[in-house]
Amino acid sequence: MTASTPVSVRPRPWLAFRRPNLAIGATIIVSLVAIALVSLVWTPLPPAKMQIIHKLKAPLVHGLAGTDQFGRDIASMLMVGAWNSLSTSAAAVAIGASLGTLLGVIAAARRGLTEAFVMRVSDVIFAVPPILSAMMLGALIGTGRFTAITAIAVFMVPVFARVTAGAALQIWSRDYVLAARGAGKGGVLITVEHVLPNIANQIIVQVTIQLGLAILTEAGLSFLGLGMPPPAPTWGRMLADAQTYLATAPWLAIMPGLAIALSVFGFNMLGDGLRDFLDPREKGRA
Repeated sequence: MTASTPVSVRPRPWLAFRRPNLAIGATIIVSLVAIALVSLVWTPLPPAKMQIIHKLKAPLVHGLAGTDQFGRDIASMLMVGAWNSLSTSAAAVAIGASLGTLLGVIAAARRGLTEAFVMRVSDVIFAVPPILSAMMLGALIGTGRFTAITAIAVFMVPVFARVTAGAALQIWSRDYVLAARGAGKGGVLITVEHVLPNIANQIIVQVTIQLGLAILTEAGLSFLGLGMPPPAPTWGRMLADAQTYLATAPWLAIMPGLAIALSVFGFNMLGDGLRDFLDPREKGRA
């Protein structure tokens, strides 16, 4: 090969996993998702099965994670709780991200009064915590998965609207966008062809980070009785039920607490890793 021979450089996505935070986060989240999916077809025992004779057994004495005050298998409840928590949080973030991104690109494209209106509405929504929204919705339509998803999604909309609007405004000032406008392209076409593809990385990172927050929020709602109703197991309700037995059976709180902490940690690590990997300035540093 001569010095003048061009050398083709192929993308190597596997280099992403040389970043410790991305590798750790991806491993944790993939494992949790796998456990959640397995729970749909198999658990060690039916999560609602009560065995009073085996109540409050310690981990490994009866089952991998012990039993609760009704003799239910905690490992099975954690597995099903993983599906309930992840599916609820994912649905809420998907709705919030879709609506927020739409509002953000509209605000950036229209500017003026439209941008001001979207930002002020976002400020108002930010002032109402999701737990308070869930309490109001619960009083109107009752508690359950729909209430939790709606409350979390409403809180997520302004988050994505602000992130999207800020990123899109930078793209609208670029030369290639100005050239596209000069060529007669409309706002919708420019948004689809130029704005969204160039801010997709930031939206993906934000989705990952907000999933961790959504899981924490869903656990808080379930802890207060505003999430999925019994007997469906959720990590937050398991924590609430464990309060009475903290001195005699601490594993009742430790197990779901670890599950929540590990999930939030995993999504935060994954989000940080993706942010570094998808940032053009970080390319080639792996």
